[in-house]
Amino acid sequence: MTGLLKKLFLKHAAALFLPLKMFILSLNPYYGGESASITPLEDLYKRFKIPGAPPASMGRGRDWNVDLIPKFLMANGQLVKMLLFTEVTRYLDFKVTEGSFVYKGGKIYKVPSTEAEALASSLMGLFEKRRFRKFLVYVANFDENDPRTFEGVDPKKTSMREVYKKFDLGQDVIDFTGHALALYRTDDYLDQPCCETINRIKLYSESLARYGKSPYLYPLYGLGELPQGFARLSAIYGGTYMLNKPIEEIIMQNGKVIGVKSEGEIARCKQLICDPSYVKDRVEKVGQVIRVICILSHPIKNTNDANSCQIIIPQNQVNRKSDIYVCMISSAHNVAAQGKYIAIASTTVETKEPEKEIRPALELLEPIEQKFVSISDLLVPKDLGTESQIFISRTYDATTHFETTCDDIKDIYKRMMGSEFDFEEMKRKKNDIYGED
Repeated sequence: MTGLLKKLFLKHAAALFLPLKMFILSLNPYYGGESASITPLEDLYKRFKIPGAPPASMGRGRDWNVDLIPKFLMANGQLVKMLLFTEVTRYLDFKVTEGSFVYKGGKIYKVPSTEAEALASSLMGLFEKRRFRKFLVYVANFDENDPRTFEGVDPKKTSMREVYKKFDLGQDVIDFTGHALALYRTDDYLDQPCCETINRIKLYSESLARYGKSPYLYPLYGLGELPQGFARLSAIYGGTYMLNKPIEEIIMQNGKVIGVKSEGEIARCKQLICDPSYVKDRVEKVGQVIRVICILSHPIKNTNDANSCQIIIPQNQVNRKSDIYVCMISSAHNVAAQGKYIAIASTTVETKEPEKEIRPALELLEPIEQKFVSISDLLVPKDLGTESQIFISRTYDATTHFETTCDDIKDIYKRMMGSEFDFEEMKRKKNDIYGED
């Protein structure tokens, strides 16, 4: 029972050459579950109950593929590694996004992540640039397995707050480093050991180095291409995939799942992976996310007319507890009519006025041709699923990248298999069976 995250995880099960057979059901008539790409545009209007048809200025409805939950892929991140390893990339084409930006004092600036960009950035003053450059050099040289690179820092004990103090970095620099480079959603990381944060910054820099413009990739025709690519490849490994199948009952015996009933037929199973929408009694609400899909006729201001970009608004810049995210794509990615742009703003809800909370992002996008607003619950499983053998994913958070989603995939793997997901070990198993590539 599906959703993009579950499909990718099940794809792992096939490509990891584990003794698993897959039968995948979705109650939706389209691929991707809650993270689907909606086409034509008329269907998006219906989904959000917007009266009337899209205006003629929007072009042909079939030219649109609008992600309900947009996310970019880190070029050197976990999801790209998973897709390469499982070989689902043979069915996909990606395009590099054109920029990564951060919000400061009501304006947006390109995120500096190299020594040269740090020195050229208008985000910092002269002395701040020099200090930040030294910090980036330290991060680039840091190797958690080589104490000679620590420079007096204990990566397992020294907090990130202490590391920032060591390099005398100011609050604005700390904001964009922690939130736009390390991609943390809150400031909780500041008092945790610094090793994780340093490695996150290294991941950003390594991803940027792969293609130059930005560290992010996006699939042509939208994120809906990911589960479709999976469906094609899973068939090769004997997987069966059925859309538009209502789930009538999850059948249990002695506290364990033994099957799923759909249209009077029962599909037997020993393990079940699903998203929270299928098992509402087994999940709990831990928050909400607001997302606003905006159709524009122009690129976002101060992004050098980029046809795609990410903007992060750090929490401290707008007096919040969590960040606000904007990702923008366009006709260059075959997801919109010619000359049109799709920008999606998202954040974790903190008050009873979520639309007011998202306003700083929407102000960056004006004028907006059409808005589609959704507020969804953040749901997590009540238990690990080891007794029932029902393994439930988390709902998607507000971030505009897949790193937290991949953490959830690996968590499900561990709960199912009883061991950590290890890329190198799985590569060895693959080579043992099929030989070296």
